[in-house]
Amino acid sequence: MAELSIFPMRLKNARLMKGFSMEDLCAAMGNPISKMAISKYESGQLRPNSTILILLSKALDQPIDYFFRPFSVQIDSVRFQKKSRLSAKREHELQETLADYMERYLDIENICNEPTPPRALPNEPVKSKEDVKNIVTFIRHQWGFGTNGILNVLGLLEMQGVKILELNAPISFDGMSATINDIFYAIVLNKSLPAEKKRFTALHELGHLILNFDKKVSSQEEELCDLFASEMLLPEIELKRLLGNSRKSIAPPELLTIQAQYGIPCDVILQKAKDSQILTTAKYRALCHQLKQIDIFSSSQSAQESANRFTRLVYKALSQELITLSKAANLLHAGVDQVQKEFLLA
Repeated sequence: MAELSIFPMRLKNARLMKGFSMEDLCAAMGNPISKMAISKYESGQLRPNSTILILLSKALDQPIDYFFRPFSVQIDSVRFQKKSRLSAKREHELQETLADYMERYLDIENICNEPTPPRALPNEPVKSKEDVKNIVTFIRHQWGFGTNGILNVLGLLEMQGVKILELNAPISFDGMSATINDIFYAIVLNKSLPAEKKRFTALHELGHLILNFDKKVSSQEEELCDLFASEMLLPEIELKRLLGNSRKSIAPPELLTIQAQYGIPCDVILQKAKDSQILTTAKYRALCHQLKQIDIFSSSQSAQESANRFTRLVYKALSQELITLSKAANLLHAGVDQVQKEFLLA
């Protein structure tokens, strides 16, 4: 009976992950059935035969066992950046994609016996900007890099137990955060973001996860998460060491050098200089206008980062014969031939 209730939900989730309407799914299958049949499958009124099940599997890019696998993941406390302009349908699609990824992630961790320590990061109360700065100082000290730049943000977060999923997403989407089973932290990032913006977005989302905002500052949550990310990348005390306490202007090569050294977007550096009173508001605005003319804000000085722990665990399990080639392909959502080719190159 449990299997009967699982299939309808799995089918609907797989369809939403693909962004398909019921009509789209019928078309992707070659129209062997009607929209009404899909509706009945998803409501549990009807079960597909083996031929239709195979067509559903191929159209939705899911292995057949996916449709009967018990649910093991619950997504909680989902936060999309306010500037992300996604439809409710697209947001639902991203949440279902994250749930599927987390099921596969927890599965391979269990196979490799490499569980992530749950919530190893602090969850600190925040009532002011100074609280955010103090928390960042504490984290930087605990993680052992003082005021130095962070070489690899995504790698660092994965080491701290954060699950990271990178997706090809619309340009209007930067990132989202969520808790998983009320135990783990997860961050979803737009794979196509410029390197510095991806680093900043990952840390902004981390702020949502570990900062416990007082009701008095809840309306400033986005701004305070921006502050958390900018302080993590480049602490105010270090910016003042580089620029001094007061400046009339900042030369473009100087700005780009700081960007390259700390992997932080140029517009964030300038905003930080204004907020730290290194630049007055008037000088900040004038400099922003000047730098926009030479398109400096679209420049990228850093190498792209990627989250690779999940993929590493899959290939580790494959090399130790803990899983089959077919299982590895299912976990990676890739073709068997592609996985075999990459495995042989490893």
